[in-house]
Amino acid sequence: MSPAGPNQVTGVAVVDKEAGWTSHDVVARCRRIFGQRRVGHAGTLDPDATGVLLVGLGRATRLLRFLTALPKVYEAEVVLGAATSTLDASGEVTGTWDMEDVSLAQVRAAATTLTGPIEQVPPMVSAVKVGGRRLHALAREGIEVERVARPVTVHRFDVDPGLTPGVFRIGVECSSGTYVRVLAADLGIALGGGAHLRNLRRTRIGSFSAGDARLVDELTPAVVLTPAQALRDLDQVVVPTDVQRDVARGLALDRVPLGVAGDGPWGLVDDGHRLLAVYEATETDRIRPAVVMEAAG
Repeated sequence: MSPAGPNQVTGVAVVDKEAGWTSHDVVARCRRIFGQRRVGHAGTLDPDATGVLLVGLGRATRLLRFLTALPKVYEAEVVLGAATSTLDASGEVTGTWDMEDVSLAQVRAAATTLTGPIEQVPPMVSAVKVGGRRLHALAREGIEVERVARPVTVHRFDVDPGLTPGVFRIGVECSSGTYVRVLAADLGIALGGGAHLRNLRRTRIGSFSAGDARLVDELTPAVVLTPAQALRDLDQVVVPTDVQRDVARGLALDRVPLGVAGDGPWGLVDDGHRLLAVYEATETDRIRPAVVMEAAG
């Protein structure tokens, strides 16, 4: 990867990903738009899905793990009566059931059983690694492997009628790592049949909504958020001038003089709201650096 140049943009772009683009396609396009190699994204969206994708540029790529951890909000449709190999509309139909008479009340009742802390088995089309290989790569070779269920939290699972019988519109607010396509498939099973997902759109990551987002070809340096703006969902602490060099050197700090409370992580900023570092909690009254944006010279 090329070293940072004097004109390298550092920050986060809020992208409204279009259907047909992979998340990697968006990253590749951003590399060309901004003329730099150091680009990454937080929270993969499938090619058929649309909506909010956070793209880190320059040194801000080091902050993406804090954005990936933010809760997500999605809208989609669940089609009852047909299960597919990918759990969404892009796959081959693997089973059919007559479910046109399933009522809205029944679907809502089933959705409540999939709300709160639950466990999900990652789909074979996901980017999860098993034995050092990504599941979607194995799936392309026709290989299916056993996957371990993972704990996730579905904070909200709303169901409304769709435009045709057997189709329901859903709204889901969930923790990072939740697969909405698995929710759709599990909803079909809970109703005594099968189902798949279509028209998935991510409308929010943390406080970043679709209203904040730009199509990838509308991106310019002017719309890129600063690192501090990108971490607006974290508690932020203004660091006194006499402590800033310790932050730049990556030293652990005492909580009390900084007025740091809670479990963290925290964005440490100067009085001009420039992000200096991200610090995390320890088992003591000290906090330690997770990311230092600029080391001391």
